[in-house]
Order: sequence, then C-alpha cells, then structure tokens
Amino acid sequence: MKAEELKPECFPLGREEAGAVLDRIIPAVREAVRGRPDPSVTAIAKRSRSPFRVLVSTIISARTKDEVTEGASRRLFALADNPTDLAALDLKEIEKAIYPAGFYRNKAKAISRMAGQLLTDFSGEVPDRIEQLVTLAGVGRKTANLVVTLAFEKPGICVDTHVHKICNRLGVVATAHPDQTELALRAVLAPRHWIPINDLLVLYGQSVCTPVSPRCSICVISAHCRRVGVTTTR
Repeated sequence: MKAEELKPECFPLGREEAGAVLDRIIPAVREAVRGRPDPSVTAIAKRSRSPFRVLVSTIISARTKDEVTEGASRRLFALADNPTDLAALDLKEIEKAIYPAGFYRNKAKAISRMAGQLLTDFSGEVPDRIEQLVTLAGVGRKTANLVVTLAFEKPGICVDTHVHKICNRLGVVATAHPDQTELALRAVLAPRHWIPINDLLVLYGQSVCTPVSPRCSICVISAHCRRVGVTTTR
C-alpha cells in the first residue's frame, strides 16, 4: 500500500488539518524535551556514524529500555564490530552479550542470520534503502527507517510504539498498526519533521504522554489533543 491509497477514515481531521496540527505541536514538544538524553540508538548513531552499529543496536532495542540497549550493544560490539566477525560468533556468545535485552534469544538468532545476509546479499555493506533493509532478518519498517534516517541521513519516518500511540491519541490519524501510521504521516507530515519526529515523540511518550495514564495536566500540546482512547490521566 502507498500513502495515497489510505482510506479517508485514516485522517479524522482531514489531511490538511492533520498536517497543520502536527506542524503546531512539534515545536512545543521539541522545547518540552530539550535537555533530555537522546534515545540509545540515536546516541550510538551520533557517536559512531556506523550503519552497521545503528542496524544492530536497533534490532536489540525493540521492547528494551535504553540503558539495557546501550550496554548490550557495547558488549556485542566489543566482540564483533563488522558483519564478518559477527557472523563468526557462536549463537550463545551473542545471547550472552545482549542479555538481558527483551527476547534476547530470538534477537540473537536474527542478528546472526542478518550478519550472514549482509555478507551474501550485500557484500558486507548495510544497504541504504528501506526495500533492501526489510529483507534482512529482524528488520521491519521501523528498524529500516531508523537506519536510513540515522545512519544515512536520508528521508524516512520511523514509527515506534510511542509515535503510533501519540499520533492516534491526538486524533491526527486513525490507524491500527505502526506501518499504517508511517504511511499516513508520509501523506501529511511536512518533510522537515520526518527525521526528528521519532526521537521527539519517543522522549515525550516516555516522560509525559505515557502509554498508561498520560500526564495530561502538564502536557504542552493538550489543547490540540482529542485524547482518543484515553480513559485515565494524571
């Protein structure tokens, strides 16, 4: 499916108004999270500028706290910092390195297989196109977009659970899955906001617009929020 093929019901406010609301809330969110530490993968990307490190750390980061992702990535990169060395590692070594990341056994299998795919399918290089990245083990559109944007600084919209939930909670989109939210945002979000929106809404979702009982009393964008699906607040 392409963004232009989304049904009108995906945009309760209409496409033009959805874009306008996002354009108004993003500067406020940016100011609200100013000074907070970068999410772990963003921090790794800024330090290393390595597509390989961004790819691996993003796979590790799924359903895992930032501090755990940081430590797990550091331990694994100490053992293998390129696809050749990573593919040569025993599965148990990868598991031990990334524990206690969520679903670490499944992630270890995906990371090992992904390293082999990089060697056989991409000459050991991390591809810079979403369509190629999603062929790798452990890589969905969220991970692919994060690699494209953080490692290659190319246009993309990474939609994690916070971005998906907040955009639906605001009422600017009505989507059932993060992949649909990505397509909807591609249709209405100004290009200058594509790359930063993920970090901004992740930080805001961790501190204010939390998944359960959001802190609406201190929310800087509450005037623009329809509170879709919200039953309890603080």
